[in-house]
Amino acid sequence: MIVVVIAGGSGTRLWPLSTPNFPKHLLSIAGNKSLLQETIERVLKVANAEKIFVISEVSHSKHVHDQIIEIPKENLIAEPCRRGTASCIAWGLSEVKKRGFSETEPVLFLWADSLIRNSDGFAASALKAGEVAVEKQSIVFIGAEPTYPSTGLGYMQKGSQINGWRGIYELEQFVEKPNKKKADTYFQSGDYLWNTGYLVGTIRDFEREFDTVAPDMAARYKKLSEAKDIVSAYESLESNAIDYVFSEMLKDAIVLQGSFDWMDIGSFGDLHDVSLQDEQGNFIYGPTVELESTTNSYIRNDTEVPLAVIGVDNIVVVSTANGVLVTNKNYAQKVGDVAKRLQTP
Repeated sequence: MIVVVIAGGSGTRLWPLSTPNFPKHLLSIAGNKSLLQETIERVLKVANAEKIFVISEVSHSKHVHDQIIEIPKENLIAEPCRRGTASCIAWGLSEVKKRGFSETEPVLFLWADSLIRNSDGFAASALKAGEVAVEKQSIVFIGAEPTYPSTGLGYMQKGSQINGWRGIYELEQFVEKPNKKKADTYFQSGDYLWNTGYLVGTIRDFEREFDTVAPDMAARYKKLSEAKDIVSAYESLESNAIDYVFSEMLKDAIVLQGSFDWMDIGSFGDLHDVSLQDEQGNFIYGPTVELESTTNSYIRNDTEVPLAVIGVDNIVVVSTANGVLVTNKNYAQKVGDVAKRLQTP
């Protein structure tokens, strides 16, 4: 199997911990290693280092190089600018083909900022998806079984089970982030999986689908494959998400129900949930933090300036050299919007 890890993102939803120059996947979220480093450890269970590629944006590519020592340097690709996940995947596939790998070997595309604890389950699911992709000559998406009715994640609806393959289904449809009522319905039905964004296919099958249903992707792929000046070619592309210009256009895609835990750390609420908490439900980080009558909160101080939090519940307080954030956890999804406004010149 060949693996392409997309290590992009602008770092807004976990601001001020995460910034465009040091986004979420470079942070140590629930352990001593960053999400990127944990991702590389997982994919090394399914592919040799020479078959693993990492695409990052130039603003933080140095940090990516510093954090990854297992992967050959020539496999670390720096975007000259952000052009969306569709462009990343087109570039990644073109690079894989240029290196001379077999056009019938499965290629797994995935993101560097997910939290997964069951590495063996992930590896088993990824390899199984590769087998199905090769045998069925189809694009296979890997979904995660929901653990609660999330309104912050996209979903995939399972269709009929593929004969002879347990946990493998026809992909009925993609569903955008639902409201609370729909999320409850999806969760109770058992017919929907969280959309991890992970997809698997061979070079041959990706090229066929580009030409058949996704002319935008075909044009991107052709331009990057033939470019003499790859930087200029990449800069000329539009910024689009892979979901809209490729995934949702497929007619005969397959979805695999992953046998691993999966979480998209999309807010400080999510981050608090996976962080070590004291008896009052507080996560506390930093040598100069004092709490009084505070519960169920995420408190982090990365500065030497003393931080005191008194008489509050269900809040986030983060103080770093990049800025200070104070929010009720119920409004944590708004952090990205505010961070973008602060970063706008």
